[in-house]
Amino acid sequence: MSRHPRVVLGFVSKWLSACSYRRQTVEDAAFCERLAPVNHALASVATVLRQSLAFLLPIGAWLAFAVPHASVLAQGSKQDYQRAASYGERTRDKVFRQNVRPTWFDGDARFWYRVDTGPEQYEFVLVDAEKGVRRPAFDHQRLAASLADASGEKVDPKQLPFRSISFSDDLSIVRFDAHGKHWQCDLEKYELTEAGQEPAAETQDTGVVGLDSVRPSRGTGDETPVRLVNETDGSEPPSTEPPRESHSHRRPDSSSTSSPDGRWQASIRDHNVLVKSQEGDEEFMLTSDGTEDDPYESRFSKSPDSKKLVVMQVRAGESRQIHLIDSSPDDQLQPKLLTIDYAKPGDRMPLPRPRLFDLQTRSQIEVREELFPNAWSISDLRWSPDSRSFTFFYNQRGHQVLRIVEVDAKSGAARAVVDEQSPTFVDYSGKRFTHYLDKTGEILWMSERDGWNHLYLYDAKKGKVKNRITCGRWVVRGVERVDEENRQIWFRAGGIRPGQDPYYVHLCRVNFDGRGLVVLTEGDGTHNWTFSPDRRFFFDTYSRVDRPPITELRRSDDGRLVCRLEEADWSRLCDTPWCPPQRFVAKGRDGKTDIYGIIVRPTNFDPCRKYPVIEKIYAGPHSAHVPKSFGLLGSTYEMAELGFIVVQIDGMGTSHRSKAFHDVCWKNLGDAGFPDRIAWMKAAAEKHPEMDLSRVGIYGGSAGGQNALGGLLMHGDFYKAAAADCGCHDNRMDKIWWNELWMGWPIGPHYEEQSNVTQAHRLEGKLLLTVGELDRNVDPASTMQVVDALVKADKDFELLVVPGAGHGVGESPYGKRRRADFFVRHLLHVEPRWE
Repeated sequence: MSRHPRVVLGFVSKWLSACSYRRQTVEDAAFCERLAPVNHALASVATVLRQSLAFLLPIGAWLAFAVPHASVLAQGSKQDYQRAASYGERTRDKVFRQNVRPTWFDGDARFWYRVDTGPEQYEFVLVDAEKGVRRPAFDHQRLAASLADASGEKVDPKQLPFRSISFSDDLSIVRFDAHGKHWQCDLEKYELTEAGQEPAAETQDTGVVGLDSVRPSRGTGDETPVRLVNETDGSEPPSTEPPRESHSHRRPDSSSTSSPDGRWQASIRDHNVLVKSQEGDEEFMLTSDGTEDDPYESRFSKSPDSKKLVVMQVRAGESRQIHLIDSSPDDQLQPKLLTIDYAKPGDRMPLPRPRLFDLQTRSQIEVREELFPNAWSISDLRWSPDSRSFTFFYNQRGHQVLRIVEVDAKSGAARAVVDEQSPTFVDYSGKRFTHYLDKTGEILWMSERDGWNHLYLYDAKKGKVKNRITCGRWVVRGVERVDEENRQIWFRAGGIRPGQDPYYVHLCRVNFDGRGLVVLTEGDGTHNWTFSPDRRFFFDTYSRVDRPPITELRRSDDGRLVCRLEEADWSRLCDTPWCPPQRFVAKGRDGKTDIYGIIVRPTNFDPCRKYPVIEKIYAGPHSAHVPKSFGLLGSTYEMAELGFIVVQIDGMGTSHRSKAFHDVCWKNLGDAGFPDRIAWMKAAAEKHPEMDLSRVGIYGGSAGGQNALGGLLMHGDFYKAAAADCGCHDNRMDKIWWNELWMGWPIGPHYEEQSNVTQAHRLEGKLLLTVGELDRNVDPASTMQVVDALVKADKDFELLVVPGAGHGVGESPYGKRRRADFFVRHLLHVEPRWE
């Protein structure tokens, strides 16, 4: 009677092994996705059959039948560690045709580029942008043969010995350097002659960017894509320094102290303002009330007519320092004490106030402070072209009020041109954009006032909104360009393409009056782009975590496709056991909101088995952190290779969705989106029974370290083990700007209530804490205070303090190995065998 279940089980196992979540092409990926429900159903059948056979077969026969090859069963073994260590080498340099770096010529009507086609193989491509024609720049086989004949050297047509080319005006001749000489080739006869001058310069660094290529930021705020490849989760810990409040207009004149007409020069003497004549020896003290505790600073802004001067007087704040011990310095035996300035939430901060002076009468014009009583910062001070007024940007402590304040230069009267207020927070670090249109007396402004991040046009004279520029249940992710002449804005948008992941970024354009909205990119993925020198065309490269880059040439006026340039070839990558992350969407805590994440499986994945699940977490509210573009995700896969399924999720409280979605984090960083994350994993496990939610781990660094430990303390019924690196475990202990923006000011009881130190007594699972003793980003005392609380609560845990190390020590080779060992022991329940 046992023969039939064995036959069925054999068939099921062979089917699942054949599928094995391998995806040879994009089409195969879609096919496998359609087969996924069948595979998971069969996996469940296999489990039932195995359980039945356990009773029907003798023990020895069952073990002989059921136990696969050791390399498949291995979890936490030496082979797994070797496979994890070799992941980068096994997957590196296996994706081609993904970078396009154009060199334009012929009046920006044509361009050529060199593209990698295989390992140390490449070809040159010529594109007529106006006609939309893409073709090989020449016959590579014939040119290689001609070059070999002319030079006497062996030449491979797939490895031509030059990187740059240039063409004659009629494209009949191509020029290049090879074998130490300058050559030109007649493209009709493929006859080579030595050229008298060098070919065009090396390819311009203005092309479309793909894997392993750096590109500049395209906008303001924290949206700063650097690589298309996503080797990490994109969650670089926040700096100790507050973000630069970026803007698109000219900065205040603070470096030069001379008046525009050259008559006067201002400087600071004994905390007060001294004015000297540039034409003679005359000098006078403009102020006398500056003191050491309330000095004037050398931030001067002169009116265009040289008659008025604005100077900042800044009341001193609290001077907080933290002290670090370098226990094992390289240059001496004895430890060193290091001291750094480090303001923390609740500290008394410097208080700036603008002071207005009339240089002709040498008198101060009082500016009433009702509109800027408690400044976190006053910046972007600028004069009107007619010198009648000046404006500045006011960010109030607590970050619930942003204003553009205008001051009348004659009377000192102040009024709010823009008055942005929120009962929670105004995200000045990531969603601020201001552009002054002096010729028309208007201001472009970014706001979440309707619940979504959008653009508005203000009448600067009336201090009122003239019209909305963008609207809808999608968000502006940043402004690319303001075209004042055509009254248009080019911007990045998320969620604007229905049916696509709302985090995917698209390029759009709209008129100042809100009309003429055009979404210029189309493909289902997140997009990067660069423009031709004359901006008539742009290169659009888009990808997903499960689809390599596609590069297209499009027209800038309407986004119309000119031609497809390259579709990345990942066949060599798919020839390995690698499979891409799986995108997964499930409802959040409210049962309505879609929560997005990815699932990463080991390369020897067996769908008939159960795997512990590890969440790689970073819930910092300054951005969203799940990878969206194509990449190899090295550290994530390395963890999975040890026998885990690794997931990443963006829960409520992170950015780039609606204001309501983001507001969950306000005074509530301890939430970290956990109700959404847990609901997401439960939904994923229902569809993917290989995910064993009885063994769930979590790890992260910086804010992710705070999240990892918080998950274990507050949701210990779900998470069983946590590795927390360099965590900001108590928001009162961390840098001021990041924490006050999200947790609010003044400091309330919620700071203490959500502290991992306060909650340390709740620890039930397994915990690994890591910290660098010289962490300048997050005070390492934050971790040690958790340690103190755990010791007092008589809790067992592991602690790794690395001498001489800074922030992110958990991502060092040693830190990563210790973290891997930790999860192997406590989720796989075996001893690591990495030697």
